[in-house]
Amino acid sequence: MASTRAPGAKKGILERLDSGEVVIGDGSFLITLEKRGYVKAGLWTPEAVVEHPNAVRQLHMEFLRAGSNVMQTFTFSASEDNMESQWEDVNAAACDLAKEVAGKGDALVAGGICQTSMYKYHKDEARIKKLFRQQLEVFTRKNVDFLIAEYFEYVEEAVWAVEVLKESGKPVAATMCIGPAGDMRGVRPGECAARLVKAGASIVGVNCRFGPGTSLKTVELMKEGLGAAGLKAHLMVQSLGFHTPDCGKGGFVDLPEYPFGLEPRVATRWDIHKYAREAYNLGVRYIGGCCGFEPYHIRAIAEELAPERGFLPLASEKHGSWGSSLNMHTKPWIRARARREYWENLLPASGRPFCPSLSKPDV
Repeated sequence: MASTRAPGAKKGILERLDSGEVVIGDGSFLITLEKRGYVKAGLWTPEAVVEHPNAVRQLHMEFLRAGSNVMQTFTFSASEDNMESQWEDVNAAACDLAKEVAGKGDALVAGGICQTSMYKYHKDEARIKKLFRQQLEVFTRKNVDFLIAEYFEYVEEAVWAVEVLKESGKPVAATMCIGPAGDMRGVRPGECAARLVKAGASIVGVNCRFGPGTSLKTVELMKEGLGAAGLKAHLMVQSLGFHTPDCGKGGFVDLPEYPFGLEPRVATRWDIHKYAREAYNLGVRYIGGCCGFEPYHIRAIAEELAPERGFLPLASEKHGSWGSSLNMHTKPWIRARARREYWENLLPASGRPFCPSLSKPDV
């Protein structure tokens, strides 16, 4: 199977999804760049696009090479309430970096906004919409391909975000950082999805806070809710790259390991093959990742769904399918691992004999 896609005019996000095409999102920026020394934990703001543009460009390139069809602007928490006078320069620089890298492949640029720090304390719709509108003005000026409202704990605020983004006339995706229990006020996933579609979102789903299995369960509930309401939308999932079955309603941020001790929970590439296949079978066609989701995880999505997409990503040139490159190893017991059945059935050890398998959330 070829490792490249034939060149041609780029189709828009809805044109791709309407035709049944699989769209592969990108992955972790904040947590990955924090580990690399370019983002400070806490507010998790993206000054790196201005201070260290090469670091951000490199990560975009890694995701593109791994198979991502979308370069999302690194604008998480880049609203004026979080960044004061820096917000406009950061949003503009993030757009420029994403567009530069997207131009090197068959990728679209998505301008991204997220929940505000203001909402929990001052539910002032006009003030919050003003913050969203400021970012939207930059995205419109930079002519991004579509828009994403992501990482919302409350559907009310997510609806406000969609309403603002729709003013651009561009396609809008909306994802919430919720699990099967629904948003932080108890609004169920199906109802959340219905409200987002009624507000104007063409693509709905979840991102962050929960691992692959839990995220897919939440999307399934969203799909059921849309069906019950007689509504249609494309489905999207961008889960954590961590296993978090012990999360409470707030997700991984409530686990005692967050954010600096999560490495033992990292999903294997084979876990992500399973995630991609289950998402596809559920009817999800926009599949990506969020915190902890590294480029090799994105490659796993692209490789698992290569039969449906018709091609492999460039990064597969250095990766044998299901460990097939191990056939070249000198040790016979390692050569024996060059098969799908071995990796699909492996129960990986953590190497930590005194550590528990699960934790108790702090909240």
